[in-house]
Amino acid sequence: MEAGIFKYILRYSKAQQLYLLFITAVSFPFLYISLDIPKIIINEAIGGGDFPISFFGIELEQIPYLMTLCGMFLILVFINGGFKYYINVYRGVIAERMLRRLRFQLIHRVLRFPLPHFRTISSGEIVSMVATETEPLGGFFGDAFSLVTFQGGTLFTILVFMFIQDWKLGLSALALYPIQAYAIPKLQRQVNLLAKERVKNVRKLSERLGEMVSGVTDIHAHDTAQYEMADFASRLGAIYQVRFQIYRKKFFIKFINNFLSQLTPFFFFSIGGYLVIEGSLSLGALVAILAAYKDLSAPWKELLAYYQRMEDARIKYDQLVERFQPAGMIDEKLLEPHQGPAEELTGALVASNISLEEEEGTKTVDSASFSFDTSEHVALVGSPGGGADGIARLLARLVSPTSGQITVDGKRLSNLPESVTGRRISYVDQESYIRSGTIKDTLLYGLKHYPGESPGQGDGNGAWKNEREEALKSGNSPFDIRADWIDYESIGAEGPEDLNDRMIQTLVAVDIEDDVFQLGLRRVVDPAAYPALADSVLQARAVVREKLSDPALGELVETFDIEKFNTNASVAENILFGTPVGKTFNIEDLGKNPYVVDVLEKSGLTQDFLEIGRSIAAIMVELFHDLPPGHEFFEQFSFIEADDLPEFQRILSHVEKHGIDDIAQEDRDLLNQLPFKLVPARHRLGLFEDDMRKRILETRRTFSQSLPEDLRGAVEFFDAGAYNAASSIQDNILFGKVAGGKAESASRIGELLAEVIEGVGLRRTIIEVGLDFEVGISGKRLSPAQRQKLAIARVLIKRPQLTIVNEATAAFDASTQAAVFTSIKDMTRESGLFWVNNEIGDGQQFDRIFIEDRGRVTEQVKEAAAKPPPEEAPAPAAEDGGLLGQEVGLLAKIPLFAGMDRSKLKLLAFTSERQDFEEGQVLFNQGDPGDRAFVIVEGAVDVIVETADGPQVLSNPGRGDVIGELALLCEEPRTATVKANQPLTVLSISGDVFFKLIQENPEVSMALTRIVAKRLVQTMKQMG
Repeated sequence: MEAGIFKYILRYSKAQQLYLLFITAVSFPFLYISLDIPKIIINEAIGGGDFPISFFGIELEQIPYLMTLCGMFLILVFINGGFKYYINVYRGVIAERMLRRLRFQLIHRVLRFPLPHFRTISSGEIVSMVATETEPLGGFFGDAFSLVTFQGGTLFTILVFMFIQDWKLGLSALALYPIQAYAIPKLQRQVNLLAKERVKNVRKLSERLGEMVSGVTDIHAHDTAQYEMADFASRLGAIYQVRFQIYRKKFFIKFINNFLSQLTPFFFFSIGGYLVIEGSLSLGALVAILAAYKDLSAPWKELLAYYQRMEDARIKYDQLVERFQPAGMIDEKLLEPHQGPAEELTGALVASNISLEEEEGTKTVDSASFSFDTSEHVALVGSPGGGADGIARLLARLVSPTSGQITVDGKRLSNLPESVTGRRISYVDQESYIRSGTIKDTLLYGLKHYPGESPGQGDGNGAWKNEREEALKSGNSPFDIRADWIDYESIGAEGPEDLNDRMIQTLVAVDIEDDVFQLGLRRVVDPAAYPALADSVLQARAVVREKLSDPALGELVETFDIEKFNTNASVAENILFGTPVGKTFNIEDLGKNPYVVDVLEKSGLTQDFLEIGRSIAAIMVELFHDLPPGHEFFEQFSFIEADDLPEFQRILSHVEKHGIDDIAQEDRDLLNQLPFKLVPARHRLGLFEDDMRKRILETRRTFSQSLPEDLRGAVEFFDAGAYNAASSIQDNILFGKVAGGKAESASRIGELLAEVIEGVGLRRTIIEVGLDFEVGISGKRLSPAQRQKLAIARVLIKRPQLTIVNEATAAFDASTQAAVFTSIKDMTRESGLFWVNNEIGDGQQFDRIFIEDRGRVTEQVKEAAAKPPPEEAPAPAAEDGGLLGQEVGLLAKIPLFAGMDRSKLKLLAFTSERQDFEEGQVLFNQGDPGDRAFVIVEGAVDVIVETADGPQVLSNPGRGDVIGELALLCEEPRTATVKANQPLTVLSISGDVFFKLIQENPEVSMALTRIVAKRLVQTMKQMG
């Protein structure tokens, strides 16, 4: 980027700026004439007496002459306005193109930042600089030359006119400008320096605030809130002092300007009046001068404002150049686009004395040398996050060595463009980038190197052509994001129709195919997009209904029945007995829908729903008030968004003081919308019991019978013989809801659905539907494990010549790690694999094994390879995820949870699933993966271990006992079988919730440590 802002402007808009200057110069004669005509009108048309007068060869009397001059004046006003309009619009076009160019260049430079630089700059700072701090520069880009020329020329034209009328008045008008021109810039320079200081302080405040939000858990854990607030008070105080100085100087500048501006009319009235009285100046000339002076202040103020903006823009531009020009940036040529197949990357990869030094001078890789062929399968054993990680990133060309070099077939890796390294080498670790879009987009992301033909490109004109031309004028990418970017050739596909097979094959390989199938089942889709879907679903529905006639299965699904309340469906679904189509009956806003409100009033439920809404709001506030915004539990469990919690707290406080009848209508609407979201069987709040359910059925009948004809299309009612396009595929097949309170109901129904769907040939279609599932920003709608599997799948689908897997499977349980490793080995059998891990099980699976120790690399024979020098392994990564009161009371008595406050206990109970087991039913078997823990609410179980002498019962845990938590914690298979020895009720805590509980509650972690230690002592005693 150019060192100065004016150099930048001239480089990219010189021709446009010169054109603006030309148009500006052309406008000045018209301006001068428009200033002179009022004098002629007063002196000749109004005050003259020698008529008729010849005007361009035409004889005119006084009135026609006056009207002609006035008409000319009006035309000149229009012309001058037209010039201003055209110049301003063209100036705006230049400004926006330049701003678009600048932002594009800054974003491009972010992609060129060396990876270690991202540790010293926050994402929030980058976003703020690109999106917000560049905004003032946009306007200045257009004004840089044209505004000062236009306003300065206008000022000069008016002054020339004044001097021509009378040099003394012209001198009076000009007298004070040198003073302003000298004093104002000096004062403004001080303001600009203070503004620069303010920007730095605000940026540091933003960084510190982001840091505090990330570490809020530790702040509460260590009671350092007051220390943090003192820090922020100091920073805010510094900003205040700077702003105070800015205000003083800025308004002092305005004071001087206003005073000097009002001083000039004093000279005009006194000197001009004297000259008119003496007869040396005509009245028309004085009036014209006064009118001209009225127009003089505007350009002068614009020029002063321009100077202020110029200094501000210069400072902002200098700061941007400074922040977006770190040392070690990636060469721009390496990122240039490349169409067609990339250069092959085969042969020997040789690392010669490579070192990698961190910012603080620590060498993570120290003079390491090794070599292998890019077609070999190589393992690198090293400590997590140490030199092995650095070597993996060096081989992927994500960072460059501080010293030494890496070559492939004699070519220096650091000199190869990304069109080679990014296509021929694939890299995946535990921190993969998941872009917003569908699962399909995520899988194919690594194939989007160069665009194919764009929609509309074949026309050669139209919107596509205009967009492309505008992008080129702004220095942006000429490529169309809507084009087909997939590199089919690299994966051996003929076109889009061949992709699905390849994607599904890869999903199977990384053990996520069933997850995508389940996501597809839960999606709401337009059957027109999948032609055979509706008929196949109805066929599957018939098979499922037949199988549900078996009592053992029938109790696991609560089917839709017009005469029955469905406890596993939401209250909204029970009232509508269908699903909304469009926004008319959107469940989020159902509480303020006029028709629904009217139906509730007719059914006598208005006040009941308001009270229920208040109860739900109180529970939500109690459960979630101390969780940080963005916490996973808000999306998974809360009825209220994090940003809305303060609003509901205010409403509840008002209700407590003044009663529920006193609240405003807006607050009523907020409370009324909550009951519609409640699922009685799932949420167990005891708010919709038998009497209320009967009244909901009456409301259902009122709703359907009174529904106006123009609203009937807004609801798709449940119909056993028709496909419901507004419901999920699973709900369409089941024509009901899975009974959540029955033990293993979800898994057993899942098995039934899988069997039926496979039987009617629908599974592939549903997987394709799942591929169109939107993953959300950064993949937040997927679990961490799912995101990681997709990242690995994205690497495999590219078919690179070298695949680098850097601890990418470490977060999986042992069985998943083994399965994914086997699949990766199989899918890279014809290419190279560089596997980085802290230990290698079977060394025979690799052609070579390297050991990293303190940044150096040695090769060992495969039989001798074992583990790296001992180092404490990191803790497992945490994943996120009436009756309720009874469950909270039970949890409070359990030692593991006894240290938690009641609101946290209630949150734990609310996020757990209540399940019932019959006598003899198995909770889990020995050898099963440990994916959840159980708290026994009622009943007891047998803990059974298989021994050489047969099954033996080790213990009989009962009410209040926790089982299965250690297998979950260790990510190891279950060590025993647990079977109910009487009717049993448990709270099932999923793995992600359990890990989140440990992560955010030190008291639980300590209690768990004591329990593990106690069991270890008991085991040692038994062994002794």
